[in-house]
Amino acid sequence: MSAKPHPLEEYCGSTFWNNSYLQSEDPDLPVCVEQTVLVWIPLGFLWLCAPWHLVSLCRSSKWSRKHMSKLYLCKQLVVALLFLTALAALAVTLGEDFGPNRDSASAQRNPGVFYANPVLFAVTWILVLLCQEAVRRREGAVDSATLFVFWMLLVLCGIFPFQTLLREALRQGAINDLPRFCIFYISFGLELIAFVLSAVADIPPEAEELVKKNPEAGAPFLSRITFNWFNSMVVKGYKRPLVQEDMWELSEKDSTSHLHQRFQHFMQSELGAARVRYQHRLQKKQTKSRGRAPEESFQNGLGKGVSQDVLMMEEKGTSKDEKKKKKGKKEKKEEEADYPSSWLITTIYKSFRGILLESAFFKLLQDVLAFASPQLLKLMVSFTQDKSRYTWEGYLYAVLLLVVALLQSLFLQQYFQRCFVLGMKVRTAIMAAVYKKALVVSNDARKESTVGETVNLMSADAQRFNDVTNFIHLLWSCPLQIILSIVFLWLELGPSVLAGLAVMVLMVPINGLLAAKARNLQIENMKFKDKRLKIMNEILNGIKILKLYAWEPSFQTQVEDIRGEELKVMRKFAYLTSVSTFVFSCAPALVSLATFATFVGVSSENVLTAEKAFTSISLFNILRFPLAMLPMLIAAIVQTSVSKKRLEKFLGGDDLESDVVHHDPSFSSAVSIRDGSFAWERDAEPLLKDVSLDIKPGRLVAVVGAVGSGKSSLISALLGEMHSTKGFINIQGSLAFVPQQAWIQNATLRDNILFGSPHEERRFQEVIQACALAPDLELLPGGILTEIGEKGINLSGGQKQRVSLARAAYSQADVYLLDDPLSAVDSHVGKHLFDKLIGNKGILKDKTRILVTHGVSFLPHVDEIVVLVDGKVSEVGSYSSLRASKGAFSEFLDTYAKEQSNQSHSEPDVSTDTADVELIPERDDAQPDSPLEDTVSATLKRENSIRRSQRGGSVRLRKSSSLRKPEEAADLKKGQKLIEKEAMETGQVKFSVYLQYMRAMGWGYAVTVFVVYFIQNIAFIGQNLWLSEWTNDAVTYNNTPYPDWLRDQRVGVFGALGVAQGLFVFLGTLLLANASVAASRILHSRLLNNILRVPMLFFDTTPIGRVVNRFAKDIFTVDEAIPQSFRSWLLCLLGVLGTLFVICLATPFFTIIIIPLAIVYFFVQRFYVATSRQLRRLDSVSRSPIYSHFSETVSGLSVIRAYGHQERFLKHNEVTIDENLKSVYPWIVSNRWLAIRLEFLGNLVVFFAALFAVLSRDTLDSGLVGLSISYALNVTQTLNWLVRMTSELETNIVAVERVSEYAEIENEAAWVNYTRPPEKWPKDGRVRFEDFKVRYRPGLDLVLHGITCDIKSTEKIGIVGRTGAGKSSLTNCLFRIIEAAEGQIFLDDIDISTIGLHDLRNSLTIIPQDPVLFSGTLRMNLDPFDRFSDEEIWRVLELSHLKDYVGGLQEGLQHEVAEGGENLSVGQRQLLCLARALLRKSRILILDEATAAVDLETDDLIQNTIRKEFSHCTVLTIAHRLHSIMDSSRVMVLDAGRIVEFDSPDELLQKQGHFYAMAKDAGITRDEVTVL
Repeated sequence: MSAKPHPLEEYCGSTFWNNSYLQSEDPDLPVCVEQTVLVWIPLGFLWLCAPWHLVSLCRSSKWSRKHMSKLYLCKQLVVALLFLTALAALAVTLGEDFGPNRDSASAQRNPGVFYANPVLFAVTWILVLLCQEAVRRREGAVDSATLFVFWMLLVLCGIFPFQTLLREALRQGAINDLPRFCIFYISFGLELIAFVLSAVADIPPEAEELVKKNPEAGAPFLSRITFNWFNSMVVKGYKRPLVQEDMWELSEKDSTSHLHQRFQHFMQSELGAARVRYQHRLQKKQTKSRGRAPEESFQNGLGKGVSQDVLMMEEKGTSKDEKKKKKGKKEKKEEEADYPSSWLITTIYKSFRGILLESAFFKLLQDVLAFASPQLLKLMVSFTQDKSRYTWEGYLYAVLLLVVALLQSLFLQQYFQRCFVLGMKVRTAIMAAVYKKALVVSNDARKESTVGETVNLMSADAQRFNDVTNFIHLLWSCPLQIILSIVFLWLELGPSVLAGLAVMVLMVPINGLLAAKARNLQIENMKFKDKRLKIMNEILNGIKILKLYAWEPSFQTQVEDIRGEELKVMRKFAYLTSVSTFVFSCAPALVSLATFATFVGVSSENVLTAEKAFTSISLFNILRFPLAMLPMLIAAIVQTSVSKKRLEKFLGGDDLESDVVHHDPSFSSAVSIRDGSFAWERDAEPLLKDVSLDIKPGRLVAVVGAVGSGKSSLISALLGEMHSTKGFINIQGSLAFVPQQAWIQNATLRDNILFGSPHEERRFQEVIQACALAPDLELLPGGILTEIGEKGINLSGGQKQRVSLARAAYSQADVYLLDDPLSAVDSHVGKHLFDKLIGNKGILKDKTRILVTHGVSFLPHVDEIVVLVDGKVSEVGSYSSLRASKGAFSEFLDTYAKEQSNQSHSEPDVSTDTADVELIPERDDAQPDSPLEDTVSATLKRENSIRRSQRGGSVRLRKSSSLRKPEEAADLKKGQKLIEKEAMETGQVKFSVYLQYMRAMGWGYAVTVFVVYFIQNIAFIGQNLWLSEWTNDAVTYNNTPYPDWLRDQRVGVFGALGVAQGLFVFLGTLLLANASVAASRILHSRLLNNILRVPMLFFDTTPIGRVVNRFAKDIFTVDEAIPQSFRSWLLCLLGVLGTLFVICLATPFFTIIIIPLAIVYFFVQRFYVATSRQLRRLDSVSRSPIYSHFSETVSGLSVIRAYGHQERFLKHNEVTIDENLKSVYPWIVSNRWLAIRLEFLGNLVVFFAALFAVLSRDTLDSGLVGLSISYALNVTQTLNWLVRMTSELETNIVAVERVSEYAEIENEAAWVNYTRPPEKWPKDGRVRFEDFKVRYRPGLDLVLHGITCDIKSTEKIGIVGRTGAGKSSLTNCLFRIIEAAEGQIFLDDIDISTIGLHDLRNSLTIIPQDPVLFSGTLRMNLDPFDRFSDEEIWRVLELSHLKDYVGGLQEGLQHEVAEGGENLSVGQRQLLCLARALLRKSRILILDEATAAVDLETDDLIQNTIRKEFSHCTVLTIAHRLHSIMDSSRVMVLDAGRIVEFDSPDELLQKQGHFYAMAKDAGITRDEVTVL
């Protein structure tokens, strides 16, 4: 051979490649390849990766004294030994070539490779030593992925020379190159050891604590890619249900604060840029519409430099836009957003760039690998056809199939892991941003959205982003997969692919059409859902009123109607889904039919062989996924774009102007306003006009005025919550604020008062005494550690107000803004508060205090009075000077002459003060052991971690707890903690729940659905078996022409089976849709029906959010998720069974493997489901606090801002979200943990299918091989889905469990029962109590201890007593809100416990303590059942002084009342409640504290109307202001649940008992009672 040898052959000294090496039963690689290529692969990899390690080594310049572990020393030792072997190899070569005993005759030198390789290795080992040192120094690294891969490649590449050398030695029976032989095996052994060592994590001692809390931090590479580090959690979850305490710590990079900072950082720059863009847009618009008032265009905000304050510009810009909107209707509608837009996506991208690109890389690898399997399948089929090929080829293909599949699984799981974590991070960042924004948002922006909508931004919209980011890479991956599949298909079948493709492309618009339609239905559905939830929310918030008025049926029908509409839409939606399912399930069959038919039909040359058919089918299978996903993804993106707009609008909205209130210390006065005008919204008319005020430090200033004169607005202006149109405000020092309606957090009483300040016992006690909270603490079971429910549900109105005052007093601010805090408390408590806290002898005497008040009695004791009339300051001065000036103030006083007269009495009279002096200490002496006892019982209770919490409280507490023994305390009765922890179902969902759902669906439906799906599956298998028969024709008619009749038959049957599949799926889905709608209807109506019949007690102990959640999330799950997951589960199950059946049919050997695989599968699945289900539950339980804390924050915004506690609430929010992430993150990992294990199983199925096909290739026809392997390739996905669906079904079915849990709560008594009272009952209105006892809940102490009294017809009774004496309990018992423990109540001699609740409640009337209105028309609020004519309604409106107001509204009686009646003032709401009472015309009227929140005018109106209109009725008044009951026929004085005095006011004053003391406290003496 004269040809010049190959350069590599010279280098090796042997042949590089020769085909004869592979053409034998036992092939081998040439030595030269082993010495060059197989050496270069691992070394090349290391050299590529080394720079990264070395750079980090140089960076850590400071010599870190991180300790060297034994493991590290071992690794370095092994590499050092390897270095020695490399030197030895070099020495051997040198010795042979230049040694003394070298034979001079054989001038043949060693080839270059024997020099090059040892040198290469030596350099490499030095590099490895450096790399390992770099890893040791790197922060938080426990091992190195690149080094692990390097060692693995080395070992894998070493296996070839390993067996070559062995075979050679065995063949020759002697070793011809002993030194090299030894050196190779020694170094191979060392490499193996190094490989094993590199797979072990090297955890430094300082990180051990961290690893305990978060095992992921200490997981080595192998464990990271297989998620093995998660095993401990799974095992724990399998042994017992996981709880929040089992959750691991989050790593720093996943924590909320870290994500939030990153996001904010990018958001600021992006949003700034967007605002500038928006500004330019506005200018362009303006130049277009020139014909404008000049001042308006001047207002463009360019007055302020762009850079200096983009925010201000943006605010003025918006105002422009508002005006333009009004104009815009005339002009063509501009499709431009009226807020800075399109910055959110870039912000998200920039914040999470790294993880996005990483996941994209993995997805790309996985997509490319996905196309290797069909090619291998093709080789495999051709191998089985050609019996002359060597067997080792088959094994090689089987192994390659396994390797490709394994790599694909690993990449896919890494991709998913990153994507889901990314989704989680995006959601977190958005939630934190929304929360932060909510703290600073301006009032305009706040008015645009209700609390609910804002919470929705945080829950729904953030979740949307989460869901889309999970799959965002499919945007480029789907088109890529589609293009690749078409290319490979073209190679298989040529142009006939286009036929199949055409079918697919036709599917897309159909799918798109269906998706668009579905989306519209979805939107319609959301409308109904929102409407339904809004009503539900109101029902639950005002449930007490509904019960008192017996209005439940009216609201029930309202909800049922909306639900009916919703279900109609749902059924439409379900039908649409079934059409799209039909299209989707027909698609693969139609596509392959079109392709194959065209292929065979185009020319008779084209014969469908097994390799062609099954390769194309597996390619079509790959194609199905992207084609199905694309439309779904696009629909999801469209939905998210709606969320994006909402979020951009909210997050880009205006902040509160921080410069309304100045804090300039140079001013002499504490608070000064210079001719300020203030409006609530930017363009609205100012409510406060030209206000000028100067308040000196340390003064007490009262603000008075009629309703709506702007008193509360003045306070808001001082807080900086209003827009100042001109003028400015200056306040020195810090603020404390007490709002009109107390805002109480869901925390302990102590936390509510401390409000984030450090706890100082002395100051704390002082404040509690001053706020008259000491006696309440006695009654509250947990003392200061009592847990307070949502919105302060377990405190009375007065207690809430006092807690709110205590919070202010404790905060030690400089300026106090008190918005009418004294109206909600009893008169003597009010006096106490004024004396000890607010007044000039109180704790706050040195502070500046601004007090809005309706109480005239305190005015003489204040330093200065500001009188407001219609938003202007009409007079300022001291009490006496204003009385003298005969201005607005004296008119204001003359309106309340009666009140005034006792004021003049009590002024000179010293008796009030002395009485007071006696009264207060007396109260303290009564409990000398109080502080001591309190600590004892508090510690006892803390030990038992039971916080008893209920309004009445035990009165015996004082005596008993000092003596209570610890063991006795341990069995504190059930029901003492107010808010029970949400019952979280644990363990497996009982089978009965599934049965319950099936029952709701209807058994007939359920069975039919199963049968139909089963037939569909048979059709599917039949079609594929037919295909494999068809491909075998290629072998039969190998050289003969293919008969046409046979071709047509093959194509026809194939198509028919395909269409049959689609039809059956369609049928099944339709049936399932009907069944699930039926189930939804039944479950919801059961739940609603029951919730409205549940006793009041349930609502006192259950946060509303929890009940709403049942109606929102759980019903949503029952409506949408369960049918979906049920269907998918059935299809998956049948799919897996079908696949296994086909593989067993092809290769019967496979049945042996099924058993062990099934066992492993079963265990993995059980382990996973137990853990995952519990993680999901923890997730939903830890999610609710985020939302409840958020809505709490939004409702208490002004308070939080006034105290300047935004930072603290931000921190709290971050902690709450972190708690939630602690269960979300493991849940994501648990899915990956499962997926990777199942994919390994699936990959084994593929491997064995291929292996058995090789083993039994002599008996198999190629068609069946293709069929079984292409099926097996599909099984991985389906297996994974099956477990996922099983667990999803289990997770979702929990909703049925939760719904039925609330549908089975014990009800209160029947609404109507067989003993109906007479028609006009009660005719006379007599009320008789007989030894009546009651407790709030079984297991608590009595609240009323045997009340016995007799109230005659038309008597007017006043009921008085300290807070917690049982006044409200009395009314609750009349209405049977709480049922008697013993004793009876008779109304007109009928025992009320014998009749139906509605009969009872309809015949009583109450004007409740807080006026609750429902959203709807005014008319609906007065008469929800439409029982009265309009005339009657107008008449009562006239009587309740609302006729003018309602007459002045555009819609009159149809005027829409906002949620909670927010568009009416408190006084108007109270008058509406009066109108309700007047409409009912019943003989017994109960007034509960009705006059507390109203100013004196409204109070007068109500009192007079009641005197006049209810003169023929029995009236029971629960009074806080004694004046209102001084004209009653009798007064009942309650104390600690007993009647202490019951007589006419005169008699009681003479007796000088309890009532006398109270009257004296309120400044009422005997002589003026006679005046009355």
